[in-house]
Amino acid sequence: MSTISMRKTTVVAAGLAVAASLVLTGCKDGNEEITPAAPSSQPSQPAGQPSGYASSPAGSPSAGGSAGSSGAPAAGGSGAVAKSGQAFKIGEAATVPFTSGGKTGQLALTVTSIDAGNPADLAPLNVADKVKGQTPFYIHYTVKNTGTSDLSFASVGHIKGLLDGGAESGVLLTIGKFEKCPNESLPQGFTNGKTQTSCAIALAPTGAKVTGAEYWGDPYNNLSSPAQKGLTWK
Repeated sequence: MSTISMRKTTVVAAGLAVAASLVLTGCKDGNEEITPAAPSSQPSQPAGQPSGYASSPAGSPSAGGSAGSSGAPAAGGSGAVAKSGQAFKIGEAATVPFTSGGKTGQLALTVTSIDAGNPADLAPLNVADKVKGQTPFYIHYTVKNTGTSDLSFASVGHIKGLLDGGAESGVLLTIGKFEKCPNESLPQGFTNGKTQTSCAIALAPTGAKVTGAEYWGDPYNNLSSPAQKGLTWK
């Protein structure tokens, strides 16, 4: 997927082997300041236009689409494409255009469940100091190729959690295999009709819950238009 603009979402990247872990709160050069996610009853606000995450907060679905999410069939596939800001129930599929490494296609993306984990789950990641006071939640989702392109080895991420009040959760990215929440690239031969399950790790402050999820991949971000909003599931 293409590079996108960034919100003030806490991101923890954890290596399962020798890779160093790191927390990102913006797009500064050098060492990054560690700022754990805090509970909030209000949706987070845009952080100007630094690069990283989409700058438009998740909220109520938009009645209309904008460039890239007008509901017209996506290139390399058929079916109505989800509109900017559209909301779905957990278990419902959203048809989304997909771009990766010069390939274009179409996917049916479904958030199937959001399960609470235990802070002890994260012990193998060696990020205890960076996730102190945070509880992991596992966002399970399925990806189905509904287009005509072979999307072998592409990565389908850009899934984050939403707290009770609509604010964004923290995000934990892992390098390597994490059994509690596997997230691997699409396999070889991922052609029309093929399906893969995946998982994203969201972090919530102690006492808060992740009750929703947002997909913010291109074109559901402000590179296409400042009005673009992610797709949400609750």
